[in-house]
Amino acid sequence: MQPVATLLLRAMIAVLIALLVFVQVVMIPGVADETARRNPGLAYLEVPGIIGAVLFLALVQIVLVCVFALLSLVRADRIFSPHSFRWVDIIIGTMLAAAALLVASFIVLAKDGAVNPSILVLAVFGVVVSLSLALLVSVMRGLLRKALQLEQDLSEVV
Repeated sequence: MQPVATLLLRAMIAVLIALLVFVQVVMIPGVADETARRNPGLAYLEVPGIIGAVLFLALVQIVLVCVFALLSLVRADRIFSPHSFRWVDIIIGTMLAAAALLVASFIVLAKDGAVNPSILVLAVFGVVVSLSLALLVSVMRGLLRKALQLEQDLSEVV
């Protein structure tokens, strides 16, 4: 079952990345343009908004690529190798960068008076989710380190 599950997960990740590229290229600029037309006083935020949204989704794509690589290691039965730590570290750093980007975006919006309660709630939610996931992956990194050590110890005994 594991080979099938990893193959399906990798296929789903590829589809997600393709959808995110579509959103970055087509939807975000369209929504930004429409928003700028509806709110001419905030139209100067259109380009920074596009940059921030595309960058945020690029961070999501980086995490998906790292998970794809980790699934490849699982499929090759090499997940318990020092090589996997690099991918996990990239995931943690990317999630922290996403939280920082959300805070910076909120500060820009607040400075320009474009903040309403729903944006505040979304910003806080996004930061909490990003930081929580970074902490969760950090804990899982510790478990991976422990499993790698146990596997090495077991191989020495046998």
